[in-house]
Amino acid sequence: MAGLKKRRRIQLIVVGLVLLFAATGVVIYAMTVTGAARYAYTPTEVVEDPPDARVFLRIGGLVEKGSMQRGEDESVRFSVTDTNRSVTVTFKGILPDLVKEGQGVVAMGHMKDGVLVATEILARHDETYMPKEAIDSLKAQGVYRKP
Repeated sequence: MAGLKKRRRIQLIVVGLVLLFAATGVVIYAMTVTGAARYAYTPTEVVEDPPDARVFLRIGGLVEKGSMQRGEDESVRFSVTDTNRSVTVTFKGILPDLVKEGQGVVAMGHMKDGVLVATEILARHDETYMPKEAIDSLKAQGVYRKP
């Protein structure tokens, strides 16, 4: 009888470990394949390797000067740039006050016909904010200026 209980306990532990490893594998797969492990893509990365329309992504960079267009129904259209490439962003909603031309921004949403349809726009309280990926891209191009 004691041998049967011990065997059941070992079986339950093995099944639990297999389920734990399977769940971990699914999470790692989901984060790496969908790009969810990255905080923000640069516009150059998005233009050169466009993501699938089903992928939720974040694009970080500067709001391109002269690109901000406001609609009458709280809709906004602007371009996010890393000074190398630009991605057009559309957003319907209340835009944070710190989102201005020449300022850092992170736009989150899905790509549709080469345009990011944003569901959320982020700007930090510090006007000099820029995502790490955007700073790295600007440094690689030799145009980064520390604020």
